[in-house]
Amino acid sequence: MRRLHIALLSVVVLALAPAAIAAAPAPAPTIAPGIGAGGVDLSNLTIADATAKLQAALGPALARPVAVHVAGRRFALAAKDAKLAFNADLTARRAFHAGIGRPAGSPPLQVPLAIRHSHIAVTAFAASVARAVARPATDATITITLQRMVPNHSKPGLAVDQKTLAAAVDAALDAPAAPHLVRPALGKTKPKVTVADLPRRYGTVLTVDRNHFKLRLFKRLRLVKTYGIAVGMAGLETPAGVYHITDKQVNPSWHVPNSPWAGSLAGQTIPPGPNDPLKARWLGIANGVGIHGTAEDWSIGSRASHGCIRMHVSDVIALYPRVPMGTPVLIK
Repeated sequence: MRRLHIALLSVVVLALAPAAIAAAPAPAPTIAPGIGAGGVDLSNLTIADATAKLQAALGPALARPVAVHVAGRRFALAAKDAKLAFNADLTARRAFHAGIGRPAGSPPLQVPLAIRHSHIAVTAFAASVARAVARPATDATITITLQRMVPNHSKPGLAVDQKTLAAAVDAALDAPAAPHLVRPALGKTKPKVTVADLPRRYGTVLTVDRNHFKLRLFKRLRLVKTYGIAVGMAGLETPAGVYHITDKQVNPSWHVPNSPWAGSLAGQTIPPGPNDPLKARWLGIANGVGIHGTAEDWSIGSRASHGCIRMHVSDVIALYPRVPMGTPVLIK
């Protein structure tokens, strides 16, 4: 009887064996030999194992910030601020599909990593670095003194090319094996105005020397003519400062200011003629003060006017066409 039971059990086991063999899971497919990603060899690994290996090997490297060293300063863009995301599973699947149908003995192949980051964040970072290190170019200028024009030389500026910097940061973020360090070139920017431009830009300059009663005319930074003048009397001094010619008139009328010294003429307009003290020409400067001819030639070389700059009539007529609107005037 016992032998019968054993025989029956053997029959049952033999009957169930094919079913058990049929139910066993098939082995997981593996990545073909010679295939990797980001410098990590994924040969013969399952997708799950390849995902884990990629994450362990590349995750920490990709999480490093990208440092920018320029002009003796350091700037850093954190991976989280760049919104960097690495999909190890997708990278492993790329590796697997790249190996399907690959002939044996094919050369090694590196598939691209599935990485993305915000180009907007990188562009903003590059712009902030460029702003921080930029030094604008300094234009050439002149210092106006009573007797000469002193040129001040231009200086180049410094700048970082934002597009080039952004491209380098983009590349560093996507390359875990590469150093996360960018050293952009610091280029020079040209000034808009150089010393060679000054004679044209300052074609005409006038200076008024109140202490020595001299008006000097400069053309292209060179002194070309000196005139004798009269200036404002005590209490009505010709104002000091840097002004510009704002008004030009031939045979001007006199608009008498509302000042106590004007007496009964205050507020009136005196047309050209014998009663008009503004003779021949008018070069307006500011606040009713200007350069004009005078019939009182004896006053030239003294403090005699009510604030204006007086000239001999022949001198102001000669000066007038040589002085364009906007001409700088230094009064000192």
